[in-house]
Amino acid sequence: MEKRLLLEAEVRGKIGTKGAVLLRQNGRLPAVVYGHKQVPESVSLNAHEFERAVHHGHRVLDLKISGKVETLMVKDLQYDFLGRDIIHADLVRVDISETVKVSVPIELKGTAKGLHEGGMIEEHADVLEIECVVTNIPETIVVSVKDVGVGDALYAGDVTLPAGVTLVSPTDTLVVTCPMKAAAVSAEEEGEAGEEGPATPEVITERKSDED
Repeated sequence: MEKRLLLEAEVRGKIGTKGAVLLRQNGRLPAVVYGHKQVPESVSLNAHEFERAVHHGHRVLDLKISGKVETLMVKDLQYDFLGRDIIHADLVRVDISETVKVSVPIELKGTAKGLHEGGMIEEHADVLEIECVVTNIPETIVVSVKDVGVGDALYAGDVTLPAGVTLVSPTDTLVVTCPMKAAAVSAEEEGEAGEEGPATPEVITERKSDED
């Protein structure tokens, strides 16, 4: 169970792209709070504190808005075009005793035996959707790959989940495969090998007349 973190939020006065840009320039993160049949609220958070909380696996947190503390779950995050910095957050109101559906990152553990057989590990999914009580949301879903050999595959239904956690993603969701390493010939090299040398330009000379 993750520890709950208390953050303070300010109600946003200006809503829109220009207002959001101004907030971010001042170290604030625009966010929206909704759920439980209450009116959605546009707020801003300390960007550094929120990103640090997310990077440490906090998915449920307490947010103090206008003197009132609410328990919220991180529902969706928007990143910049580089995929590095969070530029907007969707936070949904929850009760600590309710069951929720949430996407949790996959964490691969162990050294696959296929790596010693000339294979390589390919990860096909980076998150799994699960269902559990709010206070039981895991930071990551650990997937052991130590027994994966060349030609093997792991599906969502093969993953052992923590107690109290139920899989929502389809059981046939492909998570990991271990194919043989590709031949060490790049597409560029193949193209060069198949190309003929440049054609020699035909030299056209003027034919002399019989009189000449």
